[in-house]
Amino acid sequence: MALKINREQLVMVSVVGEISSPRVRYPYRVGHDGVARVGPGTGGITYNVRVGDPALGWAGDHVEPGCSVKNKDELENGALNVLACVGNVARVVSGEAKGKTGYVTGKHGGIEHVLVDFPPDVLEQLCIGDKILIRAIGQGMTIEGFPEVRVMNLDPDLLEKMGIEVAGDRLRVPVAGIVPAELMGSGIGAPSAERGDYDITTQDVQVLREHGLEGLRLGDLVAIKDMSAFYGRAYRRGAVIIGVVVHSDSQISGHGPGVTCLLTSNGPQIEPVLCPEANIARYLGIREG
Repeated sequence: MALKINREQLVMVSVVGEISSPRVRYPYRVGHDGVARVGPGTGGITYNVRVGDPALGWAGDHVEPGCSVKNKDELENGALNVLACVGNVARVVSGEAKGKTGYVTGKHGGIEHVLVDFPPDVLEQLCIGDKILIRAIGQGMTIEGFPEVRVMNLDPDLLEKMGIEVAGDRLRVPVAGIVPAELMGSGIGAPSAERGDYDITTQDVQVLREHGLEGLRLGDLVAIKDMSAFYGRAYRRGAVIIGVVVHSDSQISGHGPGVTCLLTSNGPQIEPVLCPEANIARYLGIREG
């Protein structure tokens, strides 16, 4: 049975932001192991890390793939971060790459960035300060027959490419990994999951291996067990969050690859199904192969 959504009621609106510069206050980031490290982090244009690449192992911290978009005005940036949805089409509207298009691939809380992927040749033409316009659509989406499933941050066209199947009173969702609640860190307790992300902690490598998470990729869809994102992010036994991995891991305690929430249920209405190829790079056709 095909999913039925309220597509006709969804509003498409423009939001715009500028490619933001990386910012450094102190050169060192002290990790959970007490080691001070220096390396790239958030912001700017990342040329050699894109959706589909590994989420762990980079010589950086909270590395954002592609380009990072933000507004200086707090309210305008709030609208950008709430209304932009993963899978939305983004278009460059200033600078050398004007007219080129890409896709929104995630949202990063704390720094309040929207992350956008462009092909390598476009990334080479982009410059910090270039304006990116996003055709924002997806917030307010519902799935007919599933009032206990909340959808957020998700473009309706991407939803239809995710291979979700209706199985009785459940939605069977392909995911590349299943994450236990005890591994979740930064982002818990946020008042809303319609922006930002939620970090999978990576300080205990053995636990990651036990759950088959050491090979996570940027863009992977994951299920977080016993966690709800209905009204913020909180522990709830039996609940499920389906999200997308949006930035790299971190050596800082309580941090790791960030997950932007896409679907959530407070009960068994969402059934994750392991599928190694469940990655938005494949669904959106933004990587070769």
